[in-house]
Formats: sequence, C-alpha cells, structure tokens
Amino acid sequence: MAVRACGLIIYRRLQSAPSSKFTDSIEYLLLQTSYGTHHWTPPKGHVDPGEDDLQTAFRETQEEAGLQASQLTLIEGYRKELHYPVCGKPKTVIYWLAEMKDCNTEIKLSEEHQAFQWLKLEDACKFAEYEDMQATLKEVHQFLCSKE
Repeated sequence: MAVRACGLIIYRRLQSAPSSKFTDSIEYLLLQTSYGTHHWTPPKGHVDPGEDDLQTAFRETQEEAGLQASQLTLIEGYRKELHYPVCGKPKTVIYWLAEMKDCNTEIKLSEEHQAFQWLKLEDACKFAEYEDMQATLKEVHQFLCSKE
C-alpha cells in the first residue's frame, strides 16, 4: 500500500513598494530536514489513523513549523497530488496552499528540521532539489498570479 502524506505550501506577501509587482512580493516557506540528505520541503507528514488529509496538513504544519491553522488562510481552488517512490515503495503527497496572515509570524521548528527559509520562487526552486516540487512551486506561483 502507498504511503500517504499531506502538507501545506505556505507563502507570505511582503509589504512591498507600490511600484513592485505582486509576484515579486511572494516568498515560500521551506524547511530543511535534520535527517537523510537534509533536503528542503514544505511542511508535510504522514496521515494518522482517523485523520482526514487536510487535518493532517494542518497538524504537520503546527508540529514542524509551529504555525496554528488560525495563523493561515487556506487558498481555495488549489490542491496538488504528487506520486513518487521512497525506498522502493509508492508515496502520495497531497499539498494545499495557504497564506500567512501576518508575514512576521515566528517559525518554530521541531527536531525534524534544522533550518527554514522564506524564499522567492527562483531560490525556492533551487533549494527544492526534486523536479516535481520545483514544478509544483512554479504552478503555485502561476496560480497566485492568475488570481491577482
């Protein structure tokens, strides 16, 4: 059976000068794992028994980044499912999109992560080494730009 995980792609809008474009003011939150290859990823984790996917995404975000659901705005109309093998087993990861209500909210990492960064799209794609995550970040960015 496939391993199932859920998470949130979290972004914030910086209070920027009126002359700058909306897209230039967006930064994405990536966390660096404290295990394995120390890869960078949005907060995510395995679904617990009796939990629905979205509950998992919010719980994992709280555990890994210290962010409460009340500090985030879930963005309607975006949901992405990724499929890839981990240690020879199929894995499904479902992401939703959420905006920080206050861009200065403190991030509190769990032991699972050793660092975090707020990154503009180009840098976020460099940090996220996996092609499917890079493509997802670009897709999210297009989605946000189309809503403006």
